[in-house]
Amino acid sequence: MQLKLGSTPVAAAKIFLKTMDLTFASRPETSAGRYTNYNYSDILWAPYGPYWRQAQKMFLMELFSARRLESYEYIRAEETSSLCNEIFKHSGRALVLKDFLSTMSLNVISRMALGRRYLDGSDDGVVSPDEFKKMLDELFLLNGVLNIGDLIPCINFLDLQGYVKGMKVLSKKFDRFLEHVLDEHEARRRATARDYASRDMVDVMLEVAEDPGLEVKIERNGIKAITLDLLAGGTESSSLMVEWANSELMRAPEIIKKAREELDRVIGKNRWVKEDDMPSLPYVEAILKETMRLHPVSPMLAPRIAREDCMVDGYDIKKGTYVFVNTWTIHRDPSIWENPNEFNPDRFIGKKINVKGQNFELLPFGSGRRMCPGYALGLKVIQSSLANLLHGFNWRLPNEMKHGDLNMEETYGLSTPKKIPLVVLAEPRLPLNLYNCT
Repeated sequence: MQLKLGSTPVAAAKIFLKTMDLTFASRPETSAGRYTNYNYSDILWAPYGPYWRQAQKMFLMELFSARRLESYEYIRAEETSSLCNEIFKHSGRALVLKDFLSTMSLNVISRMALGRRYLDGSDDGVVSPDEFKKMLDELFLLNGVLNIGDLIPCINFLDLQGYVKGMKVLSKKFDRFLEHVLDEHEARRRATARDYASRDMVDVMLEVAEDPGLEVKIERNGIKAITLDLLAGGTESSSLMVEWANSELMRAPEIIKKAREELDRVIGKNRWVKEDDMPSLPYVEAILKETMRLHPVSPMLAPRIAREDCMVDGYDIKKGTYVFVNTWTIHRDPSIWENPNEFNPDRFIGKKINVKGQNFELLPFGSGRRMCPGYALGLKVIQSSLANLLHGFNWRLPNEMKHGDLNMEETYGLSTPKKIPLVVLAEPRLPLNLYNCT
């Protein structure tokens, strides 16, 4: 059932996500939250309350503080360089871009959160890189499906669609890996004892969990759930956005030309793009905003639930009512955007519209208390990846494929990846010594 309020979609979103944010700050109890996120112990599905506030504070003050993100910049730079190196090695050959992007994103967040590349194929076989990527894809699919049992709890035990069975199987796979990660970290802490110092995000969480002053104790399952949030969010959003951006650009060579002119003028052809270059590259940033508008990471923000009876725009809303914010529709609303289905980065030039949840016509990361707490990291990885792929390579479609033949269908879930991954050929456009290939 759809309840359409009298407000425009943007005005309604602003009411729910800002004006009455606290009233709608909780999450419904879903099978996905129960089975794939350690009984609502993560940031995404945890109900509003002391535990969520404490976990959110740890995210913002410890894991994603400006100081900590800056301290990990060398990791992001190294992995971006590694990405370009690998693509260079495949020059002239058809490559599935998503495979390279997801590997880079996974390596970035693994090194930041776990301290090393757990999933580069050199581990002890807990899970292979390819299997882990498939597990992440399944996680986003199962967290975005409409499970009938969540809407009609009395028949949930029947699992009519088979989703709950899949969630339970997937949960065991992730738990095996996450137990391995925590065991290694705890062993290292015991071995180093007095000389121990926090190195990565899991170390920080283990340290925070021992604080006797915590309002609510963070248990082992909570640390695993939040670690899974880090790995999933840090991998999916960045690789998905850069793939969509490149897909749109392959159909718009004139936009690539304008972006390259900006890159050559600002960066030159003797170095790569750095994170602190991005404020000087407004057209590249506009390309990203336009990509996020047309292909938001979450086409439907994770549902919220009314914490009490209230009135919204003259409508009585009962406690327990689900609220879905459809960002895909808002981002393509013709009353807001001119030619909304057209990929046109120029619409953002000279406009003070950002993706930080302040402009309700563009909400790729949500807004309010339940906004994605890791959006700052996601933006850094997305911006740097796309800028360097544009700067470092010329791209073309394989087999004399025409731009208009490119499939742009989506696969629906908690995120919207391309139904058919983008296959492209890359040719270097910078001096060969910059690729550092050995």
